[in-house]
Amino acid sequence: MSILYDEGQQAIATESRRVLDARVSKDRLLKLLEQVGDYDQGFWDTAVEQGWTALAIPEEHGGLGLSLVELGLVALASGAATAGAPFLTFGYGAAQALVASGNTELQTAWLPKLASGEAIGTVAFGEGTCPLPPVPATVYAGGKLSGAKEAVPGGLKADLAIVWASHGGQPALVLAELAGAARAPVDSYDNSRVYADIAFADAPATLLAEGAAARTLALDLLARMAVVTAHEQVGGAEELLKIAREYAVTRKAFGQPIGAFQSIKHRIAEMYGLVEVARANCIHAAASEGKPNFLIAAADARISATDGYDTASRDCVQIHGGIGVTWELGLHLHMRRARSLAVELGNLYFWEDLLVEQLTGEAA
Repeated sequence: MSILYDEGQQAIATESRRVLDARVSKDRLLKLLEQVGDYDQGFWDTAVEQGWTALAIPEEHGGLGLSLVELGLVALASGAATAGAPFLTFGYGAAQALVASGNTELQTAWLPKLASGEAIGTVAFGEGTCPLPPVPATVYAGGKLSGAKEAVPGGLKADLAIVWASHGGQPALVLAELAGAARAPVDSYDNSRVYADIAFADAPATLLAEGAAARTLALDLLARMAVVTAHEQVGGAEELLKIAREYAVTRKAFGQPIGAFQSIKHRIAEMYGLVEVARANCIHAAASEGKPNFLIAAADARISATDGYDTASRDCVQIHGGIGVTWELGLHLHMRRARSLAVELGNLYFWEDLLVEQLTGEAA
């Protein structure tokens, strides 16, 4: 399989980066860190205007009918800009759940709205520290949903959520409208993710899948969103690599650029290697969409991208020395985003266990 992008995909990558470089403001993002319940409205308006919300939605439902590869390229640019809205990833997950459900009524009602940006979707699977609990505490019965989901990304502003719940003793995926749900904003390490605790009290909901089919679909949705997130992580890590390199060749100590010292050279070389490995894994995972090895490829991308972004965010700050921790420089935008993305869809333990299960268990 080729790991090269075609001309159309390269154009998407170039244009999305150009647009975000022109429109994303570091000062605006810094303010968001201290504002609970707000997100980067400018970025979201740009995403809607550019058609990014419609990229991977079928054409018959108002989308562009493109693939995970193209959406990943936009996420790559978003990660470099530390764009302050989580809706691109989780809206994609909600849309794919609707597509896979086969429920034409729900598809007609929601997919055009998600494509146009009129509605915002999110995914609420995790409970406690488990991103996909075997027996969810949230319960669906008689068309009603009861229970709670904590720290749902984008949950404060979303219009609908795909929820992992229990139904008749089996796991199930249900769609719940959030207009009547009780939502409490979460003051977090990265407030631009607009996390919210959502409480459902006999909220109207619609069953999408249950039992083994629900778990298979839930894992596929997690994998798809993980690939988008991995692209975002690689975009951030690559931007930090660029920043570190530029500083290393201009900042001088003892009469020479600090990039001449081996300790700095080795850190930057390690960052470069991690970024390129993660990038290759992301391309492979996006191109494996719908194939039997997709879960393995997604786990590879997720693990390597998380490691790459975490390392780059740490080392870039250290290369800058004392100035690296200042508010004005803004490197902590990437540090906070790296930590947030590392746990949003399950931490490394979850993805490492999933990878081992796929390679050695019954799935192998």
